[in-house]
Formats: sequence, C-alpha cells, structure tokens
Amino acid sequence: MPLKPFDNKSPQLGNNVYVHESTVVIGDVTLGEDVSIWPLTVIRGDIHSISIGDRTNIQDGSVLHVTHASDFNPGGFPLNIGSDVTVGHKVTLHGCTIGNHCLIGMGSIIMDGATINDRVLVGAGSIVPPGRELESDYLYVGSPVKRVRPINEQEAHFLKYSANNYVRLKDKYLAE
Repeated sequence: MPLKPFDNKSPQLGNNVYVHESTVVIGDVTLGEDVSIWPLTVIRGDIHSISIGDRTNIQDGSVLHVTHASDFNPGGFPLNIGSDVTVGHKVTLHGCTIGNHCLIGMGSIIMDGATINDRVLVGAGSIVPPGRELESDYLYVGSPVKRVRPINEQEAHFLKYSANNYVRLKDKYLAE
C-alpha cells in the first residue's frame, strides 16, 4: 500500500480498508473501518491531522490536505470527515470538517475552516469559502455555494445507499 510516514507519524487504518496503489497517504492520517480510497488520490497529513470516518469513500483524483498552525492561524485546520460520506471525483478538501451522511459532488472545493454539517449534498463544481458553515438537510450548489432547498426523502436515502454501494465495490476489489 502507498502509505508514507512523515515526522514520526504513520497512517493508521481500520479494518477492511481499500487504498488503491496509485494513491498516496502521508503522515498523521486515520482511516476508519470499510473506508475506500480510489486511484490517484492524495491524502497529505504532513502538517496537521486527517481523520476519515467509517464507510467513507474518497474517489479518483481527490486532494485532501490541512493547514498548519501559525501566528495567522494559531490552531491550524485539521481535516475531519465523518462516516458514510461520498467524496466525488477530483474534489479538494482543505482543512475543513465534513459531517456524517454527506455527498460532496465531483470537482467541488471545500476550503479552510468550512463546516459541512450532517446530511448535506454539495453539488458538483461547488466552492465552499473559508469558514462557511452549511446547515444539515440541504442541497447547496454554486461558486460560492448557496443553499438551494431541503434535500428530499429520496436524496436522504441516496446518501446512505452511496456509502454502502462503495463498501460493496471496495469489498470486490479486496477479494481480487
């Protein structure tokens, strides 16, 4: 697996985790149970910590990073991602917090200090500015992101379905 220690910290993996061989996972990174990390993803916990919850999937070409502590930002910004989250292709997550049961659409950018609460859909190509907080149970789209409407019952069900679907797919890859 492409796991790299940095500054005396090594990635920690839960049970049944899949990390594609073209991915790079560096430093202070914790992956929960049944997590899947897909091709060409970079997860760089070199200057702060990254935590990814159970059954979360990070899709192809995504970049996950953090912000160091400094005089400008005394605590820095870790990256915390909850459980049952789907992170679409080519997403950038930088020093933010993502709650449980979320979907971050393809090509989206979530910036430092932003908080995405539980059960949120972020539409493809959206940008969440630094420090912005997105309220639970809504669809957000745009650049910068704007709240569009409450998520409906089918979308709420899809959030759980998507996470479980990637667990099944990951299990097939692990069995090969």
